[in-house]
Amino acid sequence: MGQSIQLKAADGFMSSAYLALPKVSVRGAVVVVQEIFGVNSHIRAVAESYALAGFLAIAPATFDRVEKGVELGYTGDDMKKGIELKARVEALPAPGVITDLQAAVDYAGLNSKGKVAMVGYCWGGLLTWRSADLVRGLSAAIPYYGGGMTSEEESSRRPRCPVMAHFGEQDQHISMESVRAFEKKQPEVKVHVYAADHGFNCDQRGSHNAKAADEALERTLAFLIHSFS
Repeated sequence: MGQSIQLKAADGFMSSAYLALPKVSVRGAVVVVQEIFGVNSHIRAVAESYALAGFLAIAPATFDRVEKGVELGYTGDDMKKGIELKARVEALPAPGVITDLQAAVDYAGLNSKGKVAMVGYCWGGLLTWRSADLVRGLSAAIPYYGGGMTSEEESSRRPRCPVMAHFGEQDQHISMESVRAFEKKQPEVKVHVYAADHGFNCDQRGSHNAKAADEALERTLAFLIHSFS
């Protein structure tokens, strides 16, 4: 089981994070970035799965600047609350939560004594895409169905590390037209599309697709190992 730790950002802000440590020699580190539902049981389980694969895994609480201790489920009310909290974080003056993600990457690199990647889901996918451009010290970034990352503005970013992106072709929030346009703008990004819906990686959501999740994880782990070598 993991533990809760505190991270100090460059501006002095203290935020919480869930830390999961491998029982074997550390292969590097993975920063796991939450959906709009907080660092809940699913995100903690994702962090634990990366720890089982040999990585130090840390999941920063990216809502902490607007509300501490957020842990939501997947009901309609939870969705409404998560959307509200996301909007509040997105409205923060720049660099906003990017500062906290930088703190997580710095902690991960220092404590793993290795390379650091970032994996994010939904809103966390968008934050991961932004981090590939704005956060120092990343060796790889893997956004899963990052809502908004295929917009014209976001797709113009210039990542400073290798990126692999996962999307679902049945996703009603991210059009396949925008994904294909993103691919053309970002030919260096490895884009994978699955016969799945938004949130396919989360086994607590009705949109969970085990086949797509397994394929995406296999590709992600291979990408991490290659990027860390």
